[in-house]
Amino acid sequence: MEKKPKKPALGGQGIAALIDVSGLNTAGSSSINEIELSKIEVNPEQPRRTFNEESLEELAVSIRANGLIQPITLREIQPDRYRIISGERRFRASQKANLTAIPAYIRKASDENAMEMALIENIQREDLNAIEIALAFRTLIDTYNLTQEQLSERIGKKRATIANFLRLLRLPAEIQIGLKDGKIDMGHAKSLLSLDDVSTQLMVYEQILKYGFSVRRTEEIIKEIAGNADKVPAVANPKEGNTQEFKMLKEHLSAFFGTKVALSCDKGGKGKISISFANEQELERIVQVFDTLKNGLRPQS
Repeated sequence: MEKKPKKPALGGQGIAALIDVSGLNTAGSSSINEIELSKIEVNPEQPRRTFNEESLEELAVSIRANGLIQPITLREIQPDRYRIISGERRFRASQKANLTAIPAYIRKASDENAMEMALIENIQREDLNAIEIALAFRTLIDTYNLTQEQLSERIGKKRATIANFLRLLRLPAEIQIGLKDGKIDMGHAKSLLSLDDVSTQLMVYEQILKYGFSVRRTEEIIKEIAGNADKVPAVANPKEGNTQEFKMLKEHLSAFFGTKVALSCDKGGKGKISISFANEQELERIVQVFDTLKNGLRPQS
C-alpha cells in the first residue's frame, strides 16, 4: 500500500498556516503579518548583547518542527524594510532553521519608543543580564535626556532599582565582565560597590572566584575590610588594668580579620598577636588583606 506523502510541518509558513493574520490589527498601533527574513534587520541598539548558541540551536530545532509560534515585533523603517524591536533571538533561530518568513507584529514607534519596548520586553522575559540592563538604562537616559525618575515612570521600574543597576557601571571592567558572564551575581556586585578602592574590589573579586564565596560570606569579608579598618583602637596596656579596652581590641581585630585573634602581654607591656586560620585558603585570604591594607593601617603614636 502506497504511503500518503507526509504533510510538512508549519516550517516557513509559521502561524499563518493556522490562521489568516493578514488583516489582523491590535489596538490600532500594530498588525501581524508574515515578513520575509531578508527584509528584516537587527536593532543596533538592542539591549541584549549575548546569545547562547546552544540555546539558539535548540530553539531552531523546535522551529523546524513547529514553526515560529510567537511573533516577533518589528517597525517599518522604510517601505518594505523592517527593524527588530523585540524577538532577535527568535529571528536568529529562524535563520538557523532556514525559514524564509516569520510572523511579526508591525508597530508604529519612534527610535525612543522602540528601544523602550525592547528593554521592557527583555526585562519581562528575564533575557538580559544585569550589565545589559544597566547599559540600556544609561543609553536611554543619555540619549533622550531623561532623569532616573522619568525613566522609572516610562518603564515601570522603581527609581531605586534603576539607580542600583546604574551603579554597577562604576565597577572595574573585569568585574562587570564577570557579572555579565555569570561568574558572580548581583548580590556580589552590590557588595563590591561598598568598597571605594578599585584594587580592593579586584582583590575581593578574585577571592570570590577562587574560593566560591557566597554573597553572605562576601558581605562579611567586605564588612571586615571596609567597616572595621578605621575602628581599631589604640593598643591598651594591660598592666595599667585597662582590661575592657584590651578585650575590645581583641574583638575588633577578630572582626577585622574574620577569624579568632589572641593577644598576650607580659608585665613589661611586651606581647604578641596571634591570628588563627582554619586552612591554607583562609591564610591566603588574611595575607591578601594585609597586602591590600598595609598602606592604610598605621600604628598610632
